[in-house]
Amino acid sequence: MPTLGEKVRTLRKKAGLTLEQFAEQIGASKSSVWELENKEKARPSADRINEVAKVLGVTPEFLMNDDVAEPSIDVADEAFFRKYQSLDTGVKQQLQEILSVLDKKAGS
Repeated sequence: MPTLGEKVRTLRKKAGLTLEQFAEQIGASKSSVWELENKEKARPSADRINEVAKVLGVTPEFLMNDDVAEPSIDVADEAFFRKYQSLDTGVKQQLQEILSVLDKKAGS
């Protein structure tokens, strides 16, 4: 099973992010991201794991679970919902309107 670092590296590359870009998005240094991805027993803080998960579109639980190699649809849905919950009301309303339009098109 993949380690935390292997999961982060795989998901980061899948997202098309360089070490520098990813580090900037999670508020870390390039060297700390390299350590996270390559150190055998990386021990990032809970806050860092949360930021990494948010940027990569997964849950912290997925990243920390050594028994799961690939994120499931449920993991992606939960990560999306967590991100949605942190949005301001105006953005939430816009997303709800978009979803309503898409739902109507799917029902046609």
